[in-house]
Amino acid sequence: MQAAVVNVLGEPPQYQSFPDPVAQDGEELIQVCAAGLHPVVKGLASGSHYASSGKLPAIPGIDGVGTLADGSHVYFVFVRKPWGTMAERAAAPKSKCIPVPDGLDDVQAAAIANPGMSAWVSMKSRAGVTAGETVLILGATGVAGQLAIQTARLLGARRVIAAGRNVAAISAADIDSVIALNDPEEAVREAFAAQAAAGIDVIIDYLWGRPTELLLEALAKGFKAGSTHRTRLVEVGASAGPAITLPAATLRSIDLTILGSGFGSASLDEIFAAIPTLFSMAAQGKLTVAVEPVPLADVESAWTRTEKGRRIVFTP
Repeated sequence: MQAAVVNVLGEPPQYQSFPDPVAQDGEELIQVCAAGLHPVVKGLASGSHYASSGKLPAIPGIDGVGTLADGSHVYFVFVRKPWGTMAERAAAPKSKCIPVPDGLDDVQAAAIANPGMSAWVSMKSRAGVTAGETVLILGATGVAGQLAIQTARLLGARRVIAAGRNVAAISAADIDSVIALNDPEEAVREAFAAQAAAGIDVIIDYLWGRPTELLLEALAKGFKAGSTHRTRLVEVGASAGPAITLPAATLRSIDLTILGSGFGSASLDEIFAAIPTLFSMAAQGKLTVAVEPVPLADVESAWTRTEKGRRIVFTP
């Protein structure tokens, strides 16, 4: 079969032939229709992600949508290594194949599942967002951030604040305030301070690095000795940097809870259980994501493309 194949860590996959997978007991052989190029896929393929095995050659891709022998369409994960989902065929556990509902096409399902799980688990399970709360999303202009905006509204958030660089990507989003992170740092600091003064209940952080430092600084400087406001920060990604400087005084000035959301901080069963809910909402038009379908044969050129509010999805 033809597949995207990583032969050297850190280099784009090559479109080449690779041995077909053979389904073992408890597995389904799937004809792949769509596989999303998620940030975690690039991290695993480069060896930079903490869950990367580094064993090569290998096919990248952690999830996909495809058809079973009976023609039914399913979303699937946990493909046996060295196979991945960016290939013509894949073998996945039967227990990890979820029907794709009518009204949701394969490409949209492949695009929405991974970032949708991230948004849903971080908001509902980790932060426990409740109706009437204020949610600030760091990195709101990316695909996962856009889904986080929609998820916050579905969970009843009263105010949604979006912070990101590509603000044009969320021009039509249901948000109350926008903070452009490509503005001068002093302007960003002042914008964070204004939101901190009004009170922020939940921060969903896809960025980390300097933006997170500026936001925590604003929260700390806006403290009131006579009262406190509890803020839950859920760390989901680190596209702006792998580390932050966190002064001790900041923690003493804020009623702050820091949580992680990802493999290890949330169970696989918990993460996977969100999929049917996401697909149901997507089929009803309550969750949407911008998609850029790309033929798998063009994987090498598309691999290094910067995502700008649209999720690349490879199709055979």
